[in-house]
Amino acid sequence: MYLKDIYIYPIKSLGGIRLQESVLEERGLKFDRRWMLVDKEGMFLTQRTFPEMALLQVEVGDSGLLVYHKNDLGHRILIPFQPQTNHFLSVTIWDDVVIGQIVDQEVSKWFSETLGRECDLVIMPESTERKLSPKYAVNSESVGFADAMPYLLIGQASLDELNTRLEVPVPMDRFRPNLVFAGGIPYEDDTWDKVKVGGAVFKITKPCARCVMTTVNQVTAEKGKEPLKTLATYRTFDHKVMFGQNMLLLNGNRIRIGDEVVPFLK
Repeated sequence: MYLKDIYIYPIKSLGGIRLQESVLEERGLKFDRRWMLVDKEGMFLTQRTFPEMALLQVEVGDSGLLVYHKNDLGHRILIPFQPQTNHFLSVTIWDDVVIGQIVDQEVSKWFSETLGRECDLVIMPESTERKLSPKYAVNSESVGFADAMPYLLIGQASLDELNTRLEVPVPMDRFRPNLVFAGGIPYEDDTWDKVKVGGAVFKITKPCARCVMTTVNQVTAEKGKEPLKTLATYRTFDHKVMFGQNMLLLNGNRIRIGDEVVPFLK
């Protein structure tokens, strides 16, 4: 088995980026979900409620993030890596309330106009620690603005098997993984306790519960019923639909496509 794909999603719920290699950090891959859009109450925005967010694509440049609309490439904005304001506010992501920093008022205005709703882009300062639940943490790890865990792993064989059950196959981007491995058999990661990817070792914490976001077409932003409807018929455990594995980093600094993937069973 080997590492087939590496993805980051710098701004939560916006388009992802495929990489050849990436730096590993406690909170996730470098740049992964360190930024997030919030409404005026500080509540996070996602494609679950606003599927049109899928139409905003992100690129990482030398001086910042470039965001553009997939259907209007000229509608774009450059977001500096360093925040241009000293405005900190409490932001809510699921059950967590943490401190975020507004990046730039003009950037917030651009997103508000583009999405048709008042919102701000915030970055997670290094001083903010969003701790994992002690139930899953190994060394009191923190996570960025990802839903649950710093890393998400999916096997290509699992998606291939799912697609044999669907009338219209879906691409991997519906599931927004960080790491995709090739080889092995479908869902064999259910039996893994740890996994070594190249020189890095990850602890698998729990399966990833899937939601309606998997039903959003990442090219058109249209919502449907699949693949969640079909997944629910055979991947439901404790009333949750599971696909992929949440992980945290135990050790390692970098991963590259082609790295060997070696599991350690439970």
